[in-house]
Amino acid sequence: MVRLIRAHARTLPARRLSSALLAALLWIAALTLMLGVCLSPHAEAADTTEPSALDRIIERGTLRVGTTGDYKPFSYRTGDDRFIGLDPDMAADLARTLGVELELIPTSWPTLMKDFQDHRFDIAMSGISVNLDRQKAVWFSVPYQRDGKTPIALCEHQADYQTLEQIDQPGVRVIVNPGGTNERFARDNLQKATIVDYDDNVTIFDQIVQGKADLMMTDAIETRLQANLHPELCAIHPDKPFNFSEKAVLLPKDMDLKLFVDQWLRQLKESGAFDEQLQHWLDYDWPLKAG
Repeated sequence: MVRLIRAHARTLPARRLSSALLAALLWIAALTLMLGVCLSPHAEAADTTEPSALDRIIERGTLRVGTTGDYKPFSYRTGDDRFIGLDPDMAADLARTLGVELELIPTSWPTLMKDFQDHRFDIAMSGISVNLDRQKAVWFSVPYQRDGKTPIALCEHQADYQTLEQIDQPGVRVIVNPGGTNERFARDNLQKATIVDYDDNVTIFDQIVQGKADLMMTDAIETRLQANLHPELCAIHPDKPFNFSEKAVLLPKDMDLKLFVDQWLRQLKESGAFDEQLQHWLDYDWPLKAG
C-alpha cells in the first residue's frame, strides 16, 4: 500500500500534493498494515476457541450434577442411594432439555466448592444459596427460590427465640450443619450463645426434639417442612426471616451454559411446572431418617 501511494503521488503535480499530505497518507498506510498484523492472530485464535461448557456437556452426552442429598425438599438421598426431591427432578428435566443423560454425583456442604473446582461435576443443584463468597469462584443461574434464615425450636419455647438478641444469650444451644450458609449465619450473628456442630443434616432436627440443642436457624422453607415432619417443632416467623437469600443453580463461568440454564428456568417457572414440583415435594411423605 505504501508503494502504491508513492507511485500515485509521483503522477500528481508537486503543487497539488504537499509533503505534509504525503506524510499523512504514508502514516495511514503504515497504520493499516500494523492493524492487519495485530488482528490476524486474534482471527486465528477465534477459529481455535475451546468449546464451551455447554458444548462439552452435549458432546459427552451426560450432564453431571452435584447434590448433597441431605436437604429436604431440595435433595434427599434414600437408603437405596437414590436422590429424590425438587432439585433432582429439575436436573432430570434440564438433562432432557439438553438431550443428554443425567448423572447425579454426591457432594457435601463442606466440600461443595472444592468438588466443583476439581471438576467432579458440571453444575450443582441442592437448594444452594447464592452468596458473595461462592460467587467469587462461580456463577449462578437466575434464582428459583427466595428465602432467608429463621429459627425452628420446640413449640413450647418458640416465644423465647423470636429475635437474634433473644437467641444470642449464654446457655442457648444453636445447632448447625458445618460448611453451609446456616453455619455462616450463626457464626456471623452469635457471640454469646453456644454453637453446636452436627454433621448429619438429615437427623439434625431430631437433636432439638431430644433436647440436645435448643434451636436451629435455617432457611424458612426448611423450617416449615421440618415442622410438618416433627409435630414437636415450630417454625418461628418463617414469613419474616432474619435475612434475605436466594437459591439458584451453581454454574461454571461459562456464558453459553448460563444463558441456556437461565432460559430453561424461566420457561419452567412460567409454565407452572416449577410450582407443581415444589408443592409435590413440600407435601411429600418424607421419611424422618435415611433409609
